[in-house]
Amino acid sequence: MQLQLHRPICFFDLETTGVNISKDRIVEISIHKIFPDGEEKTYTYRVNPTIPIPPATTAVHGISDDMVKDEPTFEQLAHEINNIIKDSDLAGYNSNRFDIPLLAEEMLRAGVDFDMGKRHAVDVQNIFHKMEQRTLVAAYKFYCNKDLTDAHSAEADTIATYEVLKGQLDKYPELENNIKYLSEFSTQRKSVDFAGMIVYNKEGEECFNFGKHRGKKVVDVLNQEPGYYSWIQNADFPLYTKKVLTAIKLQGFNK
Repeated sequence: MQLQLHRPICFFDLETTGVNISKDRIVEISIHKIFPDGEEKTYTYRVNPTIPIPPATTAVHGISDDMVKDEPTFEQLAHEINNIIKDSDLAGYNSNRFDIPLLAEEMLRAGVDFDMGKRHAVDVQNIFHKMEQRTLVAAYKFYCNKDLTDAHSAEADTIATYEVLKGQLDKYPELENNIKYLSEFSTQRKSVDFAGMIVYNKEGEECFNFGKHRGKKVVDVLNQEPGYYSWIQNADFPLYTKKVLTAIKLQGFNK
């Protein structure tokens, strides 16, 4: 089944130095862009992360320091990558919890604005887990009857994820072939930022989801304790969380 698209969607996968959203870096990114007219394009980049790749991580994806030492940094690639994805919705496997947050950190670190507010995110893993509870390798075999022999290669994982989503649409007629629906279905929690530090309450108001102000409305905390904003901005929080907090603060000023 082909995707019904009103605008392009970019399936993407990252290979990284680790799994810490704030501190780790991209070493490879592959993007498979599908256009509403059915055209497809694939872009794959190796990236110099500017920090060492731990041997245990190299053992997983096979990319070593020596393999990327002469590659461009993400800062050098950021605008090119942003030009590919800026008009698109995003999709991936475990992308809501890892790939999109880490990509946002890299973009913001490179001085490129990154905002998910006007696009949808489809996490194929969440759809899979709601339906079958398996891994990408098993999903590829289950939905596509193919063996993922090159797992942990960003390009192979990216294209496999795209094929799995099409297979899911074929298998489950109750799934709507609509990116907005798939985005909502594959979202597990309604958080304002990627890290889940700020979430919506039942009234749709932004609330802190950590620390001494857990459960309190952000606007109330910022009004009653202005220094809390500065503390977060100067502490080791994800850049996207800081960006979201600033936007909420500015909304209060505009009102």
